[in-house]
Amino acid sequence: MTGWTADRMPDQHGRVAVVTGANSGLGLVTATELARRGAHVVLAVRDTAAGASAAGRIGADVEVRELDLASLESVRAFAAELSAAHPAVDLLVNNAGVVLLGPRRTTADGFELHLGTNMLGHFALTGLLLGTLAAGHEPRVVNLSSITHKGAHLDFDDLMSERGYRASSAYGRSKLATTVFGLELDRRLRAAGSPIRSVLAHPGLTRTNLTPRAWEHRGRLGRVLATIGLLATQPVEQGTLPQLRAATDPGVRGGQFFGPAGLAETRGRVTEARLSREAADPAVGARLWTAAEKLTGVSYL
Repeated sequence: MTGWTADRMPDQHGRVAVVTGANSGLGLVTATELARRGAHVVLAVRDTAAGASAAGRIGADVEVRELDLASLESVRAFAAELSAAHPAVDLLVNNAGVVLLGPRRTTADGFELHLGTNMLGHFALTGLLLGTLAAGHEPRVVNLSSITHKGAHLDFDDLMSERGYRASSAYGRSKLATTVFGLELDRRLRAAGSPIRSVLAHPGLTRTNLTPRAWEHRGRLGRVLATIGLLATQPVEQGTLPQLRAATDPGVRGGQFFGPAGLAETRGRVTEARLSREAADPAVGARLWTAAEKLTGVSYL
């Protein structure tokens, strides 16, 4: 397999990078590669013990900070403490996410758990860190999308999926919302003349700890489905490449979207990925932005 690899990452010495969900899976590989290239990496994790274990495995210039994206109180505390410790941040990788196939659950603030964690938590975090990012050197924000965004639709009359809840659909909607957010952020950053670039990536079908966890409530059938899922996916090191390119490639432009080039964008070398029509619609972006500001109480740009 040819194409962009982690070895093509430029030197990251002198840069401060924040990676959410950095204790496992895509986040751990992202943090490891950034640290390997010299960045000071903040592991933003819900479980600090798991974060400390990950920091030990990385064995480089990293620090662990607590962040629960399912709690706006935690997001605000993290942003305040991080900005006090690091007046300038060069990179924010909004990697963390949840995927559940069980009954409907909510965040500490009453949001549907997928939307609240995967999108609204990151929306609030990015807004609260915007000044800190603007002070960075060639700063950028990377949001992690999914190929599932292409089959999703945002119902603005039922953003919290209270009617006819299906976990797989709620996850897809949360990733569509994340994608819409990243693109609308790019539009607003450009309009404001900000130095920050907003870029997106998705990992295709990648083996992470979320793969078996998503099926664990289904018992024996779930274990069979999880095994099939593992066989159909690519290694996490390959799945991480789109977001590493989005985060570090000097030629990346704001608004670009990276993913695998293989069949249906499920695996393979890194290329520019395709967006759904709804994701790319500026009217949808503006409407979601207004809703997200109201829900989170975080306003910016």
